[in-house]
Amino acid sequence: MSQTLTNEEQVKREKTFWKRRSPLEKRLILILVLIIVIILSSIIALLIAKPILKRYFGESSNKDAHLDLQKQICLTPGCVRAATNLLDSIDSTIEPCDDFYRFACGQYIDNAVIADDKIWYTTFTVLADQLQLRLKNILEENVQENETKPIRVVKQYYQACINKELIEYRGVKVLKDILKEVHGWPVLEGETWNEKDFDWKNITYKFNEIGFDTSPFIGFDVRTDFKNSSTRSIMLGQPDFGLNRDFLIKENDTRLVNAYFNYMVDIAVELGCDKTKAESELKKSLELEVQMAKVAMAKEEMRNISKIYNAMTIDQLQQNFSGVPWLKFINQLLPSEVRVDSNETVVFFTPKYVQSLIALLRNTPKRVQANYAIWRAINYQVPYLTEKLRQKLLNFKHALLGVKDEQSRWKECVEEVSSSLPLLTSALYVRKYFNEDAKKAAVDMVRYIKETLMDRLKQVDWMDEQTRRSALEKAAAVVDHIGYPDELLNDTQLEEIYKTLEIHPEQYLQSRLNINIYKTIFGAKRLRELVNKTDWIEHGNVAQVNAFYHPLENSIMLPAGILQGSYFNKDRPNFMNYAAIGSVIGHELTHGFDDTGRQFDKDGNLVEWWAPKTKEAFLQKAQCIIEQYGNYTVLEINENLNGINTQGENIADNGGIKQAYLAYNRWVKNNGPETTLPGLNYTSNQIFWISAAMNWCAKYRPEVLTLAIATDTHSLSEFRVLGPFSNTKYFSKDFNCPLGSKMNPEHKCSVW
Repeated sequence: MSQTLTNEEQVKREKTFWKRRSPLEKRLILILVLIIVIILSSIIALLIAKPILKRYFGESSNKDAHLDLQKQICLTPGCVRAATNLLDSIDSTIEPCDDFYRFACGQYIDNAVIADDKIWYTTFTVLADQLQLRLKNILEENVQENETKPIRVVKQYYQACINKELIEYRGVKVLKDILKEVHGWPVLEGETWNEKDFDWKNITYKFNEIGFDTSPFIGFDVRTDFKNSSTRSIMLGQPDFGLNRDFLIKENDTRLVNAYFNYMVDIAVELGCDKTKAESELKKSLELEVQMAKVAMAKEEMRNISKIYNAMTIDQLQQNFSGVPWLKFINQLLPSEVRVDSNETVVFFTPKYVQSLIALLRNTPKRVQANYAIWRAINYQVPYLTEKLRQKLLNFKHALLGVKDEQSRWKECVEEVSSSLPLLTSALYVRKYFNEDAKKAAVDMVRYIKETLMDRLKQVDWMDEQTRRSALEKAAAVVDHIGYPDELLNDTQLEEIYKTLEIHPEQYLQSRLNINIYKTIFGAKRLRELVNKTDWIEHGNVAQVNAFYHPLENSIMLPAGILQGSYFNKDRPNFMNYAAIGSVIGHELTHGFDDTGRQFDKDGNLVEWWAPKTKEAFLQKAQCIIEQYGNYTVLEINENLNGINTQGENIADNGGIKQAYLAYNRWVKNNGPETTLPGLNYTSNQIFWISAAMNWCAKYRPEVLTLAIATDTHSLSEFRVLGPFSNTKYFSKDFNCPLGSKMNPEHKCSVW
């Protein structure tokens, strides 16, 4: 007699033990099975080996051999997890000597899913997401009455951002009220807009006063002087544009320019403008921006800082470029406490651009100038306004980057707070989460890698002895900023810095403008202060997954945020840590000797310290890198990399991985060999290369590839593996790659 099952019983029967397990449970079960298999394999190997060892070496040797076999494989949880991560990434069907990137990252790429709100999926983004979640947990804690002002400020700014209902309630009126202070946006005001009220210089002053973070016509800043890095100077030059310069001037491909124009029109319509009128007027503003982009200097030209550095007094500036009242212009952009006279020296980076701009504006109607300038200001404020405006921005991002959805609001707010108030989010982060073991290990690695770099500087055969001595002095003088500065734990010092900043939890846009005003005044007030190159404020932004070299300080910075996860783990072998964070350290140290960094001496000053013949030899070696990477083709879009713009990062990649490898082998000589990972038939050196390649495992949206080639100074991830690894003999030796194979070409490029 058959028995009919109820729906509930049927479902239970269909859900097997494995199907009922969560992804985390499945992963833990697989790890447990892997450990059991490894242990059983070791036992079997010992049982087989035991009679052989006894026959040839006797009973006592058998015990020693047993201990040796135990030491060969690391079975700690950290090692097992590391082995699992490698096995999840490697595509063993790919021959390592043919395409090491696909070999090391094949499964990672195939299994990666790019979230709708992201432009790529990388090891960086995974770690950054984890860091964001930690910051969210801190920022969402209730504001306590006994908390210091800086802690209240950062939490209140997060609250202002997260409160979408209040932002929607306030609507676009909050922006329109601010625009009245600059006599409105002509395209919105119609015939009531009076051109007599407009002057491009006056609107620049007003933007600075309001807190609009853009200089639409001329860039202005107070920064460390390149030729005297112990002082600060006023810097003038070309501004950023609303769309990348290369896209604006590219006449045979207008897709992104059209998307940018449609975005401008959409914003105008959303603010209340007639679409036909918006299209007509803003088209002229776009044409102005294109003309400005055409007379601006290309990124390739700006890499040689020695050529574009032009220092002159304001009086000389006025004589040479009479179209602007420079003394008034500069004083209006400085806080009232800081005044300059006509004898003040300023640094003028792009004089040809400014000369062309003055002539261009002289022949451009004021209405067109105003529409452009205010558009640029509005564009920066869109993320802080209503959902309808933000949707227009998302449409543009979709065309530009391929993203399909906005980030979760909390992610966006954590990102905004972190970028706007980095000292405060960093202070909260390190107090709760930083692992001091990571700092100790990083300090040790920096020492080993710096010694390796200095060995390389002693060995290169194309340097004259005087230049070599100067290079060695520079390498020895590099200052390390690792983890975080202790001042982040000092509430009194944080209070002193932020005592004038006011945040309104119920006014998001105004709070953002207050931060901009605060930063502008804070930076400009330091004009007369001597530069402290170890200033903790300059090195306090540590809640980020990144690393830096500062040529004006001759220093490297390894923030707390990167000293974890896939980059560092004290519970795995050092060959993985040297491959991951070690290659990053080597990369940053090498930046001191790339095409830009080499222009600065050990004290961070822009001076010529290279003998002519040695400089020529360097440029020839750099040209090899330029041509190698310039010939790499991104097959998905059939475009080549920009070998000129990426040369600095490529030189750093090539030197960094080599130094990390040699430094690790130096470490082994001093500390002895390490055990290898379970379940992997690779030597420690081979796993070093696999781990280093996994730094760059990435999956991109197609739209991002075009943008990255045009704007990023880094090569795409694939070529950050193929280029450096194929250029070093150590990789080819460890994987026994035949000469002439893709990963062991006969002609190799090498600078350091």
